[in-house]
Amino acid sequence: MSDIFVVLPPLTPDNCVIFAKNSDRPPTEVQEVVYFPPGDHTAGSKLQCTFVEVDQVEHTYAVVLSKPAWSWGAEMGANEHGVCIGNTAVWTKLCRPGDHEEKLTGCDFVRLGLERAKTAREAVTVITDLLTSHGQGGLCSEDHNFGQWTYHSSYVMADSNEAWVVDTAGKFWTAKKVTSGMLTKSSALSIGTDAEMTLADLSTHAQSAGYWKAEDGPLDFSKAFSAEYAGISLSDKQMPSNRSKTLNDSLDKKSKEGKMTIENAFDILRDEANSINFVGELLTVGSQVSLIAPPTSGQPSCHWFTATPNTNYSVFKPFMFCENVTVGNWTVSPATSERPNPTFRTSSDRRHSLYKAHEKGRDLMETGNPIGQKLRTTMKTLEKQCVKEVTEFLKTFKESDLNEVKDLFNDITESEAKFYM
Repeated sequence: MSDIFVVLPPLTPDNCVIFAKNSDRPPTEVQEVVYFPPGDHTAGSKLQCTFVEVDQVEHTYAVVLSKPAWSWGAEMGANEHGVCIGNTAVWTKLCRPGDHEEKLTGCDFVRLGLERAKTAREAVTVITDLLTSHGQGGLCSEDHNFGQWTYHSSYVMADSNEAWVVDTAGKFWTAKKVTSGMLTKSSALSIGTDAEMTLADLSTHAQSAGYWKAEDGPLDFSKAFSAEYAGISLSDKQMPSNRSKTLNDSLDKKSKEGKMTIENAFDILRDEANSINFVGELLTVGSQVSLIAPPTSGQPSCHWFTATPNTNYSVFKPFMFCENVTVGNWTVSPATSERPNPTFRTSSDRRHSLYKAHEKGRDLMETGNPIGQKLRTTMKTLEKQCVKEVTEFLKTFKESDLNEVKDLFNDITESEAKFYM
């Protein structure tokens, strides 16, 4: 359950593209922010994903990921070429409750797309080719209370030129492109008859499998494959259709007030009243907002992550790709290298250092007592000052300046953590 939006020119300043996503997961889940450098790999080698192996490619791109600490894959992230990808759960007629046959997970597809694609369009091909070859499935949570969840995934990918949305149901898929304005996605199939790319002979396959009739006309993917939610209770405001409307209304309002900014995106992801910031049976455990710079600007893209639960009480911290960049250890789970138990009968304490520090601070901030209120004001000031300084840095950017930001994410994260201690 996640909300994603992309805002493109002419609604953004300086022809940038803004990608934003909340990751709504079981409240016990730890989301870590990690960096992996580019890599060269032996031809014919294999890659172990969360549950299954796939063929490795000869070169993978540098990535920064916000990911469940138990998973190889990621809920969202960006790569060195300015590609951003996020996924959201969707319930389809091909979902089978309790069917946890190990395949590629939705998070696996996100990371594989980022590691292998230079553009959003390439990411569509990477993900859909792997989906066709390997299928999707497996347990989706380490929390025993959510162990019977079965869902499929939709994806949003963006680069400096365009955004794509990919809907899936089992191995069936369809994709649509957006080149201007905005795109929103809220945990439901949304592509009807207006797809630009689909699985080969999709309509024929859907008819032969009994999901569509020829007399119903052109295949409407959403109508053919959408199903009721299973395993989770949602209020009216939490329903995907209402969250999608909230996103669209919020973006419309911001666009009428002027160009969308990074701060506007933060505000939208913090909308708890309308369940964009999810608090309840599920919780927003991590958030990302990326400002993807146009190639002609000469500026680096900047990616902001929280790495902590509840966006309202979290701080967005900036990351930029450069030589020798690091995220440090504050947001890296101590159990990162541990392969998850396929049955999830046991679970590890995966809390990273920032999570533990934030846990103490969030308890204070959520109570609304004077100490908590003061702490929250301090956190807002830290974030606001950071946005101001990064904005100035990008306005006057020179290639030689990149060395100054290689420790930026780590430095801001360390400052945040110390305020909680």
